[in-house]
Amino acid sequence: MEFTPNILFALALILGISFFTINVRKLIRNIKLGKDVNRSDRKSERLKNMIKIALGQSKMVVRPLSGFLHIIVYLGFIIINIELLEIVIDGLFGTHRLFLTLLAKPIYGFLIATFEILAVLVLFSVIVFWTRRNLANIKRFISSDLEGWPKKDANFIIYFEIVLMSLFLVMNATDVPFQQAEVGNIVSQFITPLFHNFSETTLHSIERTAWWLHILGILVFLNYLYYSKHLHILLAFPNTYFANLKPKGQFTNLASVTQEVKLMMDPDADPYAISETDEGEEPEKFGASDVTDLNWVQLMNAYTCTECGRCSSACPANLTGKKLSPRKIMMDTRDRLEDVGRNIDANNGTFKDDGKQLLNDYISQEELWACTTCNACVEECPVNIDPLSIIMDMRRYLVMEQSAAPQELNLMMTNIENNGAPWQYNQQDRLNWAKEES
Repeated sequence: MEFTPNILFALALILGISFFTINVRKLIRNIKLGKDVNRSDRKSERLKNMIKIALGQSKMVVRPLSGFLHIIVYLGFIIINIELLEIVIDGLFGTHRLFLTLLAKPIYGFLIATFEILAVLVLFSVIVFWTRRNLANIKRFISSDLEGWPKKDANFIIYFEIVLMSLFLVMNATDVPFQQAEVGNIVSQFITPLFHNFSETTLHSIERTAWWLHILGILVFLNYLYYSKHLHILLAFPNTYFANLKPKGQFTNLASVTQEVKLMMDPDADPYAISETDEGEEPEKFGASDVTDLNWVQLMNAYTCTECGRCSSACPANLTGKKLSPRKIMMDTRDRLEDVGRNIDANNGTFKDDGKQLLNDYISQEELWACTTCNACVEECPVNIDPLSIIMDMRRYLVMEQSAAPQELNLMMTNIENNGAPWQYNQQDRLNWAKEES
Protein backbone atom coordinates (compact mmCIF):
# COMPACT_ATOMS: atom_id res chain seq x y z
CA MET A 1 0.00 0.00 0.00
CA GLU A 2 2.96 2.28 0.60
CA PHE A 3 3.66 2.58 -3.12
CA THR A 4 0.02 2.86 -4.24
CA PRO A 5 0.15 6.68 -4.84
CA ASN A 6 3.31 6.27 -6.91
CA ILE A 7 1.73 3.52 -9.02
CA LEU A 8 -1.45 5.57 -9.52
CA PHE A 9 0.64 8.58 -10.51
CA ALA A 10 2.65 6.52 -13.01
CA LEU A 11 -0.56 5.11 -14.52
CA ALA A 12 -2.09 8.61 -14.84
CA LEU A 13 1.11 9.87 -16.47
CA ILE A 14 1.25 6.95 -18.92
CA LEU A 15 -2.44 7.25 -19.84
CA GLY A 16 -2.22 11.03 -20.29
CA ILE A 17 0.89 10.92 -22.46
CA SER A 18 -0.39 7.91 -24.47
CA PHE A 19 -3.70 9.56 -25.30
CA PHE A 20 -1.86 12.76 -26.23
CA THR A 21 0.46 10.77 -28.52
CA ILE A 22 -2.53 9.13 -30.25
CA ASN A 23 -4.07 12.54 -30.90
CA VAL A 24 -0.79 13.96 -32.19
CA ARG A 25 -0.50 11.09 -34.66
CA LYS A 26 -4.08 11.71 -35.77
CA LEU A 27 -3.29 15.41 -36.18
CA ILE A 28 -0.22 14.69 -38.32
CA ARG A 29 -2.21 12.18 -40.41
CA ASN A 30 -4.94 14.73 -41.09
CA ILE A 31 -2.45 17.44 -42.07
CA LYS A 32 -0.72 15.01 -44.44
CA LEU A 33 -4.02 14.55 -46.30
CA GLY A 34 -3.12 17.82 -48.02
CA LYS A 35 -1.14 18.08 -51.23
CA ASP A 36 2.62 18.36 -51.03
CA VAL A 37 4.23 21.78 -51.17
CA ASN A 38 7.90 22.60 -50.80
CA ARG A 39 8.65 24.95 -47.90
CA SER A 40 12.27 23.96 -47.32
CA ASP A 41 13.83 27.06 -48.90
CA ARG A 42 15.31 30.12 -47.12
CA LYS A 43 15.81 28.24 -43.87
CA SER A 44 17.48 31.10 -41.99
CA GLU A 45 14.65 33.48 -42.83
CA ARG A 46 12.09 30.90 -41.75
CA LEU A 47 13.88 30.34 -38.46
CA LYS A 48 14.05 34.08 -37.89
CA ASN A 49 10.30 34.39 -38.49
CA MET A 50 9.56 31.57 -36.06
CA ILE A 51 11.70 33.12 -33.30
CA LYS A 52 10.33 36.60 -33.89
CA ILE A 53 6.64 35.79 -34.36
CA ALA A 54 5.95 32.54 -32.49
CA LEU A 55 8.45 32.90 -29.66
CA GLY A 56 8.76 36.68 -29.55
CA GLN A 57 5.03 37.39 -30.06
CA SER A 58 5.94 40.35 -32.30
CA LYS A 59 2.57 40.47 -34.09
CA MET A 60 0.57 40.12 -30.87
CA VAL A 61 1.77 43.43 -29.42
CA VAL A 62 0.46 45.38 -32.41
CA ARG A 63 -2.64 45.61 -30.19
CA PRO A 64 -0.85 46.56 -26.94
CA LEU A 65 -3.36 45.60 -24.23
CA SER A 66 -4.31 42.13 -25.43
CA GLY A 67 -0.76 41.57 -26.69
CA PHE A 68 0.86 42.38 -23.34
CA LEU A 69 -1.62 40.24 -21.39
CA HIS A 70 -1.13 37.37 -23.83
CA ILE A 71 2.64 37.51 -23.31
CA ILE A 72 2.09 37.28 -19.54
CA VAL A 73 -0.12 34.20 -19.93
CA TYR A 74 2.22 32.70 -22.52
CA LEU A 75 5.38 33.15 -20.47
CA GLY A 76 3.65 32.38 -17.18
CA PHE A 77 2.21 29.10 -18.37
CA ILE A 78 5.52 27.95 -19.87
CA ILE A 79 7.73 29.01 -16.94
CA ILE A 80 5.39 27.77 -14.20
CA ASN A 81 5.23 24.37 -15.87
CA ILE A 82 8.98 24.01 -15.34
CA GLU A 83 7.91 22.89 -11.87
CA LEU A 84 6.31 19.88 -13.55
CA LEU A 85 9.75 18.27 -13.55
CA GLU A 86 9.81 18.32 -9.76
CA ILE A 87 6.17 17.19 -9.53
CA VAL A 88 6.80 14.22 -11.85
CA ILE A 89 9.88 13.12 -9.92
CA ASP A 90 8.05 13.49 -6.59
CA GLY A 91 5.07 11.59 -7.94
CA LEU A 92 7.09 8.69 -9.32
CA PHE A 93 9.53 8.26 -6.42
CA GLY A 94 7.46 9.40 -3.45
CA THR A 95 9.72 12.34 -2.57
CA HIS A 96 8.45 15.78 -1.56
CA ARG A 97 9.92 18.95 -3.10
CA LEU A 98 13.07 17.11 -4.07
CA PHE A 99 14.66 20.19 -5.61
CA LEU A 100 14.52 21.99 -2.25
CA THR A 101 17.14 19.52 -1.02
CA LEU A 102 19.13 19.38 -4.25
CA LEU A 103 19.34 23.10 -5.07
CA ALA A 104 20.70 25.92 -2.96
CA LYS A 105 17.87 27.58 -1.04
CA PRO A 106 18.32 30.99 -2.73
CA ILE A 107 18.06 29.37 -6.19
CA TYR A 108 15.02 27.28 -5.29
CA GLY A 109 13.45 30.26 -3.56
CA PHE A 110 13.98 32.46 -6.62
CA LEU A 111 12.37 29.88 -8.90
CA ILE A 112 9.30 29.32 -6.73
CA ALA A 113 8.91 33.06 -6.07
CA THR A 114 8.98 33.64 -9.85
CA PHE A 115 6.36 30.93 -10.34
CA GLU A 116 4.08 32.42 -7.69
CA ILE A 117 4.31 35.96 -9.06
CA LEU A 118 3.62 34.71 -12.58
CA ALA A 119 0.65 32.67 -11.30
CA VAL A 120 -0.93 35.85 -9.92
CA LEU A 121 -0.23 37.75 -13.15
CA VAL A 122 -1.72 34.91 -15.21
CA LEU A 123 -4.83 34.90 -12.99
CA PHE A 124 -5.24 38.64 -13.50
CA SER A 125 -4.70 38.38 -17.27
CA VAL A 126 -7.17 35.55 -17.87
CA ILE A 127 -9.83 37.32 -15.80
CA VAL A 128 -9.37 40.35 -18.06
CA PHE A 129 -9.63 38.04 -21.08
CA TRP A 130 -12.87 36.55 -19.73
CA THR A 131 -14.27 40.04 -19.18
CA ARG A 132 -13.34 41.14 -22.69
CA ARG A 133 -14.89 38.04 -24.24
CA ASN A 134 -18.10 37.95 -22.23
CA LEU A 135 -18.88 41.45 -20.96
CA ALA A 136 -17.09 44.07 -23.06
CA ASN A 137 -19.13 43.55 -26.26
CA ILE A 138 -16.04 43.62 -28.48
CA LYS A 139 -17.36 42.98 -31.98
CA ARG A 140 -14.85 40.29 -32.98
CA PHE A 141 -15.85 38.24 -29.91
CA ILE A 142 -19.62 38.43 -30.44
CA SER A 143 -19.67 37.49 -34.13
CA SER A 144 -22.05 34.75 -35.31
CA ASP A 145 -19.15 32.45 -36.25
CA LEU A 146 -18.24 32.20 -32.54
CA GLU A 147 -21.67 31.06 -31.38
CA GLY A 148 -21.96 27.67 -29.71
CA TRP A 149 -18.87 25.54 -29.17
CA PRO A 150 -16.19 28.15 -30.16
CA LYS A 151 -17.39 30.54 -27.44
CA LYS A 152 -17.61 27.75 -24.85
CA ASP A 153 -14.18 26.47 -25.85
CA ALA A 154 -12.59 29.89 -25.32
CA ASN A 155 -14.17 30.12 -21.85
CA PHE A 156 -13.21 26.54 -20.94
CA ILE A 157 -9.56 27.41 -21.57
CA ILE A 158 -9.85 30.45 -19.31
CA TYR A 159 -11.48 28.37 -16.56
CA PHE A 160 -8.74 25.76 -16.91
CA GLU A 161 -6.06 28.39 -16.41
CA ILE A 162 -7.83 29.97 -13.43
CA VAL A 163 -8.22 26.58 -11.71
CA LEU A 164 -4.65 25.45 -12.43
CA MET A 165 -3.08 28.67 -11.15
CA SER A 166 -5.32 28.68 -8.06
CA LEU A 167 -4.44 25.06 -7.27
CA PHE A 168 -0.75 25.87 -7.57
CA LEU A 169 -1.00 28.72 -5.04
CA VAL A 170 -3.22 26.70 -2.64
CA MET A 171 -0.79 23.77 -2.88
CA ASN A 172 2.07 26.05 -1.80
CA ALA A 173 0.04 27.85 0.87
CA THR A 174 -1.00 24.62 2.63
CA ASP A 175 2.41 22.93 2.39
CA VAL A 176 3.55 23.37 6.01
CA PRO A 177 7.24 22.32 5.54
CA PHE A 178 7.49 24.63 2.51
CA GLN A 179 6.02 27.60 4.39
CA GLN A 180 8.27 26.92 7.39
CA ALA A 181 11.33 26.90 5.13
CA GLU A 182 10.37 30.43 3.96
CA VAL A 183 11.93 30.04 0.53
CA GLY A 184 10.01 31.44 -2.40
CA ASN A 185 6.62 31.76 -0.68
CA ILE A 186 6.38 35.37 -1.77
CA VAL A 187 2.65 35.13 -2.57
CA SER A 188 1.46 31.95 -0.85
CA GLN A 189 2.47 33.29 2.58
CA PHE A 190 -0.44 35.73 2.31
CA ILE A 191 -2.85 32.90 1.46
CA THR A 192 -1.73 30.69 4.37
CA PRO A 193 -3.65 32.72 7.03
CA LEU A 194 -6.90 31.64 5.33
CA PHE A 195 -6.15 28.12 6.64
CA HIS A 196 -4.88 29.05 10.12
CA ASN A 197 -7.73 27.21 11.94
CA PHE A 198 -7.00 23.93 10.16
CA SER A 199 -5.02 21.11 11.77
CA GLU A 200 -1.73 19.99 10.28
CA THR A 201 -3.39 16.76 9.09
CA THR A 202 -6.14 18.71 7.33
CA LEU A 203 -3.60 21.03 5.77
CA HIS A 204 -1.65 18.04 4.49
CA SER A 205 -4.85 16.60 2.97
CA ILE A 206 -5.64 19.92 1.27
CA GLU A 207 -2.08 20.19 -0.05
CA ARG A 208 -2.15 16.63 -1.42
CA THR A 209 -5.56 17.18 -3.00
CA ALA A 210 -4.38 20.41 -4.66
CA TRP A 211 -1.19 18.64 -5.79
CA TRP A 212 -3.11 15.77 -7.41
CA LEU A 213 -5.72 18.02 -9.00
CA HIS A 214 -2.96 20.29 -10.34
CA ILE A 215 -1.05 17.52 -12.12
CA LEU A 216 -4.19 15.72 -13.31
CA GLY A 217 -5.55 19.06 -14.53
CA ILE A 218 -2.39 19.62 -16.57
CA LEU A 219 -2.72 16.17 -18.15
CA VAL A 220 -6.38 16.81 -18.97
CA PHE A 221 -5.48 20.23 -20.41
CA LEU A 222 -2.72 18.65 -22.50
CA ASN A 223 -5.21 16.25 -24.08
CA TYR A 224 -7.90 18.89 -24.43
CA LEU A 225 -5.60 20.87 -26.73
CA TYR A 226 -6.39 18.63 -29.72
CA TYR A 227 -10.08 19.50 -29.47
CA SER A 228 -9.50 23.18 -28.76
CA LYS A 229 -8.46 26.35 -30.52
CA HIS A 230 -5.49 26.34 -28.15
CA LEU A 231 -3.78 23.80 -30.39
CA HIS A 232 -1.86 26.86 -31.57
CA ILE A 233 0.27 26.48 -28.41
CA LEU A 234 1.96 23.59 -30.24
CA LEU A 235 1.47 24.53 -33.90
CA ALA A 236 2.38 28.23 -33.85
CA PHE A 237 6.06 27.33 -34.17
CA PRO A 238 5.90 25.08 -37.28
CA ASN A 239 3.17 27.29 -38.74
CA THR A 240 5.33 30.41 -38.66
CA TYR A 241 8.35 28.46 -39.87
CA PHE A 242 6.58 27.02 -42.93
CA ALA A 243 4.60 30.19 -43.73
CA ASN A 244 4.66 31.58 -47.26
CA LEU A 245 7.64 33.91 -47.73
CA LYS A 246 6.61 35.27 -51.11
CA PRO A 247 5.41 38.89 -51.32
CA LYS A 248 1.78 39.29 -50.33
CA GLY A 249 -0.37 39.37 -53.42
CA GLN A 250 1.91 37.08 -55.42
CA PHE A 251 -0.07 33.98 -56.29
CA THR A 252 1.35 30.64 -57.31
CA ASN A 253 0.82 29.16 -60.76
CA LEU A 254 -1.00 25.84 -60.87
CA ALA A 255 1.24 23.12 -62.31
CA SER A 256 -1.80 21.60 -64.04
CA VAL A 257 -2.57 24.90 -65.77
CA THR A 258 1.06 25.40 -66.74
CA GLN A 259 1.05 21.98 -68.37
CA GLU A 260 -2.10 22.84 -70.33
CA VAL A 261 -0.53 26.09 -71.58
CA LYS A 262 2.63 24.26 -72.65
CA LEU A 263 0.51 21.82 -74.64
CA MET A 264 -1.28 24.68 -76.38
CA MET A 265 1.97 26.46 -77.18
CA ASP A 266 3.71 23.35 -78.53
CA PRO A 267 2.54 22.62 -82.10
CA ASP A 268 4.04 19.12 -81.95
CA ALA A 269 2.36 18.11 -78.67
CA ASP A 270 -0.43 15.55 -78.73
CA PRO A 271 -3.04 16.74 -76.21
CA TYR A 272 -4.67 13.30 -76.25
CA ALA A 273 -1.49 11.40 -75.51
CA ILE A 274 -1.48 9.62 -72.13
CA SER A 275 1.81 8.79 -70.52
CA GLU A 276 2.35 5.48 -68.75
CA THR A 277 2.41 7.25 -65.38
CA ASP A 278 -0.86 9.07 -66.06
CA GLU A 279 -2.75 6.05 -67.38
CA GLY A 280 -5.69 5.15 -65.17
CA GLU A 281 -5.24 8.24 -62.97
CA GLU A 282 -7.86 10.90 -62.53
CA PRO A 283 -6.78 14.22 -64.10
CA GLU A 284 -5.55 16.76 -61.54
CA LYS A 285 -8.24 19.14 -60.36
CA PHE A 286 -7.94 22.86 -61.01
CA GLY A 287 -8.21 24.63 -57.65
CA ALA A 288 -9.84 23.17 -54.53
CA SER A 289 -13.32 22.03 -53.63
CA ASP A 290 -12.44 19.97 -50.56
CA VAL A 291 -9.73 19.85 -47.91
CA THR A 292 -7.76 17.13 -49.70
CA ASP A 293 -7.31 19.55 -52.63
CA LEU A 294 -5.51 22.03 -50.37
CA ASN A 295 -1.84 21.71 -49.47
CA TRP A 296 -0.60 20.50 -46.09
CA VAL A 297 0.48 24.00 -44.98
CA GLN A 298 -3.06 25.29 -45.52
CA LEU A 299 -4.42 22.41 -43.43
CA MET A 300 -1.89 23.15 -40.70
CA ASN A 301 -3.06 26.78 -40.88
CA ALA A 302 -6.59 25.60 -40.12
CA TYR A 303 -5.48 23.70 -37.02
CA THR A 304 -3.32 26.62 -35.87
CA CYS A 305 -6.13 29.21 -35.99
CA THR A 306 -6.56 30.88 -32.58
CA GLU A 307 -10.03 32.22 -33.45
CA CYS A 308 -8.89 35.61 -32.16
CA GLY A 309 -10.76 37.38 -34.96
CA ARG A 310 -8.05 39.88 -35.80
CA CYS A 311 -8.33 38.82 -39.45
CA SER A 312 -12.08 39.40 -39.59
CA SER A 313 -11.86 42.70 -37.70
CA ALA A 314 -9.48 43.99 -40.41
CA CYS A 315 -11.37 42.50 -43.38
CA PRO A 316 -13.02 45.29 -45.45
CA ALA A 317 -15.67 42.88 -46.75
CA ASN A 318 -16.57 41.85 -43.20
CA LEU A 319 -16.57 45.45 -41.98
CA THR A 320 -19.05 46.46 -44.67
CA GLY A 321 -21.51 43.75 -43.66
CA LYS A 322 -20.71 41.12 -46.28
CA LYS A 323 -20.91 37.45 -45.34
CA LEU A 324 -17.15 36.81 -45.50
CA SER A 325 -15.23 36.19 -42.27
CA PRO A 326 -11.63 34.97 -42.77
CA ARG A 327 -11.80 33.43 -39.28
CA LYS A 328 -14.82 31.37 -40.34
CA ILE A 329 -12.96 30.21 -43.47
CA MET A 330 -10.26 28.72 -41.24
CA MET A 331 -12.74 27.29 -38.71
CA ASP A 332 -14.80 25.68 -41.48
CA THR A 333 -11.67 24.19 -43.06
CA ARG A 334 -10.66 22.68 -39.72
CA ASP A 335 -14.20 21.36 -39.10
CA ARG A 336 -14.29 19.70 -42.51
CA LEU A 337 -10.82 18.23 -42.01
CA GLU A 338 -11.92 16.81 -38.65
CA ASP A 339 -14.99 15.28 -40.31
CA VAL A 340 -12.78 13.67 -42.94
CA GLY A 341 -10.46 12.36 -40.21
CA ARG A 342 -13.36 10.82 -38.27
CA ASN A 343 -14.62 9.27 -41.51
CA ILE A 344 -11.21 7.64 -42.06
CA ASP A 345 -11.14 6.36 -38.47
CA ALA A 346 -14.63 4.85 -38.86
CA ASN A 347 -13.74 3.11 -42.14
CA ASN A 348 -10.49 1.34 -41.21
CA GLY A 349 -8.13 3.96 -42.55
CA THR A 350 -9.85 4.80 -45.82
CA PHE A 351 -12.16 7.68 -46.65
CA LYS A 352 -15.70 6.76 -47.63
CA ASP A 353 -17.47 9.38 -49.72
CA ASP A 354 -19.92 11.19 -47.44
CA GLY A 355 -21.48 13.33 -50.16
CA LYS A 356 -20.03 16.50 -48.70
CA GLN A 357 -17.19 18.85 -49.53
CA LEU A 358 -15.70 22.04 -48.15
CA LEU A 359 -17.22 24.13 -50.93
CA ASN A 360 -20.95 24.79 -50.53
CA ASP A 361 -21.43 22.44 -47.55
CA TYR A 362 -19.15 24.47 -45.26
CA ILE A 363 -18.09 27.58 -47.17
CA SER A 364 -20.53 29.30 -49.50
CA GLN A 365 -19.73 30.87 -52.86
CA GLU A 366 -21.05 34.16 -51.53
CA GLU A 367 -18.29 34.20 -48.91
CA LEU A 368 -15.59 33.45 -51.46
CA TRP A 369 -16.60 36.16 -53.93
CA ALA A 370 -16.94 38.78 -51.19
CA CYS A 371 -13.15 38.71 -50.72
CA THR A 372 -11.27 41.73 -52.12
CA THR A 373 -7.89 39.88 -52.00
CA CYS A 374 -6.42 42.80 -50.05
CA ASN A 375 -4.34 40.52 -47.76
CA ALA A 376 -5.45 42.36 -44.60
CA CYS A 377 -6.30 39.02 -42.96
CA VAL A 378 -2.84 37.63 -43.75
CA GLU A 379 -1.14 40.76 -42.44
CA GLU A 380 -3.13 40.77 -39.18
CA CYS A 381 -2.80 37.11 -38.19
CA PRO A 382 -0.49 36.79 -35.16
CA VAL A 383 0.72 33.33 -36.28
CA ASN A 384 1.00 33.90 -40.06
CA ILE A 385 -2.12 32.03 -41.18
CA ASP A 386 -3.15 32.63 -44.80
CA PRO A 387 -6.95 32.44 -45.29
CA LEU A 388 -6.63 34.17 -48.67
CA SER A 389 -4.77 31.22 -50.22
CA ILE A 390 -7.71 28.92 -49.42
CA ILE A 391 -10.20 31.45 -50.79
CA MET A 392 -8.22 31.80 -54.03
CA ASP A 393 -7.84 28.03 -54.52
CA MET A 394 -11.59 27.58 -54.12
CA ARG A 395 -12.26 30.47 -56.51
CA ARG A 396 -10.00 28.79 -59.04
CA TYR A 397 -12.09 25.65 -58.80
CA LEU A 398 -15.31 27.60 -59.33
CA VAL A 399 -13.93 29.40 -62.39
CA MET A 400 -11.89 26.67 -64.02
CA GLU A 401 -13.88 23.56 -63.14
CA GLN A 402 -17.45 24.79 -62.87
CA SER A 403 -17.45 28.06 -64.85
CA ALA A 404 -19.30 29.46 -61.85
CA ALA A 405 -17.82 32.94 -61.63
CA PRO A 406 -20.14 35.91 -60.97
CA GLN A 407 -21.68 37.51 -64.05
CA GLU A 408 -19.52 40.62 -63.71
CA LEU A 409 -16.35 38.54 -63.72
CA ASN A 410 -17.46 36.42 -66.66
CA LEU A 411 -18.22 39.62 -68.60
CA MET A 412 -14.79 41.03 -67.76
CA MET A 413 -13.00 37.85 -68.90
CA THR A 414 -15.05 37.81 -72.12
CA ASN A 415 -14.08 41.42 -72.79
CA ILE A 416 -10.41 40.63 -72.21
CA GLU A 417 -10.65 37.70 -74.60
CA ASN A 418 -12.43 39.69 -77.33
CA ASN A 419 -11.22 43.25 -76.80
CA GLY A 420 -7.90 42.88 -74.95
CA ALA A 421 -9.28 44.96 -72.07
CA PRO A 422 -11.82 44.54 -69.25
CA TRP A 423 -14.14 47.14 -70.81
CA GLN A 424 -16.73 46.50 -73.47
CA TYR A 425 -15.62 48.52 -76.47
CA ASN A 426 -13.91 47.88 -79.77
CA GLN A 427 -10.11 47.68 -79.80
CA GLN A 428 -10.04 50.35 -82.53
CA ASP A 429 -11.56 52.80 -80.05
CA ARG A 430 -9.01 52.25 -77.32
CA LEU A 431 -7.04 55.44 -78.02
CA ASN A 432 -10.02 57.75 -78.56
CA TRP A 433 -9.39 59.35 -75.20
CA ALA A 434 -6.04 60.62 -76.48
CA LYS A 435 -7.71 62.30 -79.48
CA GLU A 436 -10.15 64.01 -77.15
CA GLU A 437 -7.32 65.35 -74.99
CA SER A 438 -5.51 66.76 -78.00
